[in-house]
Amino acid sequence: MNSIYNYTLNDLQAYFEEIGESKYRASQVFDWLYVKRVKSFDDMTNLKKPLIKYLKKNFSFDTLKLIKVQKDVDVKKYLFELYDGNKIEAVLMNHDYGNSLCVSSQVGCNMGCRFCESGRLKKVRNLFAFELVLQVLKVEEETNERISHIVLMGIGEPFDNYDNVMKFINIINDPKGINIGIRHITISTCGIVPKIKQFMEEKTGVNLAISLHAPNDIIRNEIMPINKAYNIENVISTVKEYIDKTNRRVTFEYILLDGVNDSEKCALELSRLLKGINCYVNLIPYNETSHIEYKSSKKVTINKFYDILKRNNINVTIRREFGSKVSAACGQLRSEQATESER
Repeated sequence: MNSIYNYTLNDLQAYFEEIGESKYRASQVFDWLYVKRVKSFDDMTNLKKPLIKYLKKNFSFDTLKLIKVQKDVDVKKYLFELYDGNKIEAVLMNHDYGNSLCVSSQVGCNMGCRFCESGRLKKVRNLFAFELVLQVLKVEEETNERISHIVLMGIGEPFDNYDNVMKFINIINDPKGINIGIRHITISTCGIVPKIKQFMEEKTGVNLAISLHAPNDIIRNEIMPINKAYNIENVISTVKEYIDKTNRRVTFEYILLDGVNDSEKCALELSRLLKGINCYVNLIPYNETSHIEYKSSKKVTINKFYDILKRNNINVTIRREFGSKVSAACGQLRSEQATESER
């Protein structure tokens, strides 16, 4: 399988030159793929017929099979089937600033975060770049609306699939590709320190979000096994290095779990941990599932946690809750589908 959607513009230019064609043909193909959105080489009418024949022989036009859509106010959750029968999710959220799509980067996830539905179904494989690209194309086709923002925060750990994720970003950011602004793309990682260091050298301009979810190693070890490899001190020092190197602000994501990490003591400890760092904290109300024992913090607790951070001069927001009527937790729709198929 050699999907045409798996190629960056530079990749395609190099390919055409290798086969004796002018590299400007790559720009023509990109225009057909991402501007005109054709799904056949036969429709690329400004290409020579022998070249069309060659491309048809050597490349495939892949797609995703849409299995299910769940809808709620300003949110749609898509379950897709891949070419090999595996399933992934993408979530479209309508904001006042545009449409944001949360995409998956892996089939399953090996990070094993205790509160995360995705981790219940272990990693099967990484997604290819074209499978990330197709999530964007398929949702735009289904909605007939432009996606303005991309968040790599769906099923999987993006930095555990680094090369495919970076290729995906190249394709969607390319002005001749899907043309999504670099500052409108966010990668979320649970804290794989070597990959954060590699990412800072790329100097892409992509936003970085760290899934922190605890103010100390005792709590984080309990809910996030990755912390035993890269503890909080290691992550925070790397984030400081990242900010110094890139001059970019970092987001810390913090899911509030009732009785686990939502106390006033935790809020004060988090304030001390992040003091002086160019960051903001995104407090996330937890999406409860029937499979996991954790519960969402009460609203009064969330507000108190927020107030403590504010009083300590930490930039903080409470994420708007989406999808109370859909399987809102990351990986939940895929998990439910797997359970149904096992019955």
